[in-house]
Formats: sequence, C-alpha cells, structure tokens
Amino acid sequence: MRTLVTGGAGFIGSNLVDRLLVEGHEVDVVDDFSTGSLSNLAEARGSAGRTLTIHHLDITAPGVVELMARRRPELVFHLAAQADVRVSVARPAFDATVNIVGSLNILEGARQAETERVVFAASGGTLYGEPTPEDLPVREAHAHQPLSPYGVSKKAVIDYLVAYRELHALEFCALALSNVYGPRQNPHGEAGVVAIFAERILQGEPVTVFGDGEQTRDFVFVDDVVDAFVRAATRGGGLVCNIGTGRETSVNEVLDTMTRQSGVEVTRVTAPPRPGEVQRSSLDIERAAIQLGWRPWTDLADGTRAVLEFVGAHLG
Repeated sequence: MRTLVTGGAGFIGSNLVDRLLVEGHEVDVVDDFSTGSLSNLAEARGSAGRTLTIHHLDITAPGVVELMARRRPELVFHLAAQADVRVSVARPAFDATVNIVGSLNILEGARQAETERVVFAASGGTLYGEPTPEDLPVREAHAHQPLSPYGVSKKAVIDYLVAYRELHALEFCALALSNVYGPRQNPHGEAGVVAIFAERILQGEPVTVFGDGEQTRDFVFVDDVVDAFVRAATRGGGLVCNIGTGRETSVNEVLDTMTRQSGVEVTRVTAPPRPGEVQRSSLDIERAAIQLGWRPWTDLADGTRAVLEFVGAHLG
C-alpha cells in the first residue's frame, strides 16, 4: 500500500516509518525538519531503496496539496504538528497556522488524492482539559475542553476530520496520545521527562524536578504507539481512541526507576511548579482495546531502560 507520513522524520513518525517499511508498504515522508531529523531515518534510508521517498516540505505550503494529489497515497498518517504547549501559548497564531491550516492542507490533499483514510495524532494530554481525579482514567466521552491553544488546535482538526468524513467520505481515526516516550525523542525539543532525565543522568548533570514530583502522567512507549497507528489504518473508523496505559505514574517514580537502572548517583534539584501544569493525567484505553484490538505491552522499566541505552549509545 502507498502511504504518506507527515512528520515522518520526527520521534514517533520515524518509528512508524520503520514499521511500515518492514510490513512492505511504500512510504512518502513529508517533513520540514524543524524538529525532525534525517538521522532518525538513517536506517530506513539505507535499507528501503525506492520504497521510501522523503519530501522536504512544510505542511502549511500549498505545494503539499499538489504533492499528495500527484503521489496519491491510499493511507495518510498525519503526525506533523507544532507540538509545544508553551509555544502555543506564546504564539497562538503560529500554532494555529501549523496545526489547523497545515492539517487542512493535508485533508485537501487526501481528498484530491482519493485517499481512503487519515490516521491523525491527536493529544490525549490536552484534549480533555483538566479532569477531576474522579474522572481518571479519562474516557473519550469526557467533554473536550482543552485549556491551551495547542489543545484547541488539535480538537479543531478532529472536528474537521468529522466534517470531511461526512462531506467527502474520507475515513479517519484519531488517536488521542498520552505521554509518549522512547528512543529518538529529542531531549531539547518538546520532549517529556524521560528523554530529558536520560540525557542529564548519563551526562552527570543535575536533574530538575518541578514541584514535589508527585504530578502524574500516563507514559506510553513509542513501539506500542506505533502499533496503535498501524491498527488504526484498518479499524476504528470515525472514532477518537485514547492511546496510553490507563495508569498514572509520578515524575518521582520515573526518576527513581531511571536512577536505579543507570547505576549512577543523581543530583536532584527542585524547582517551583510550572504555571498551568496539569497535576494528574491518565487515559482510559478500553475503546482502543475493543475497536483496534490494541493494548500496550511495554512496562515502564523496560521502556526507560531502552531510552537510557539509546541515549548512551548516542552520546558515545
């Protein structure tokens, strides 16, 4: 099958590209390399031959519609985004341009290419606002009330997907991702704590914990997330599906786990809580289990160990 992956040189996107190539798909990657890297696709470029084509292109450029109409992908995985909540607060118009206008370009390209389905990377961490502890793990039926421009832009794209499904019979599945971590995550970008902790621990630098460290997140490993994307290519039509673990894990638990695994003494520095940070977060994943046949299989210990090994090799 001919597939197109936007953001395919990024952290999640490049891991997805590897999986698609292994399964025999032809893959077009669209990426502006603002956060993605060709190094993430080094293995794929070395082995894929003509089944992988990389296009250095911004999704906000009209040319992406023309490219898609010409390449005619049967399946589109849309992961390209402005993904930093802080940037969205500081530059909401820029966030909307990338995440809404850029996504509309992708949908228009898919319509013109007569694409069968778009699988969209939504944001489970922002889509539901700040649910009460009684609502955790939060279900897809919970009110969609994002509290940041980034979350608003992701919600808007879901609304557009619904409209394109009704108007143009363009099928979709939106995956509301929790806190994804794993190899290739850039500790200097919009990365979560696992990538940041790994680099600081292995470089012998102090590790900063904001607040008391008891704030929780739903940490899900990138290989598990990629599997959800692949399953969503044929299942879950017209649905938003949470992709996480259903389990709350505190920042302190993550750091303690990685400290034990590294075998080095870690200096912990406490900083004031970050304004607007959600205190607790986890996603109910039963819909994904039923509709996609998906469940995560990587526990925190195995996942963080893989990140430490990857970062260690990268640092030489």
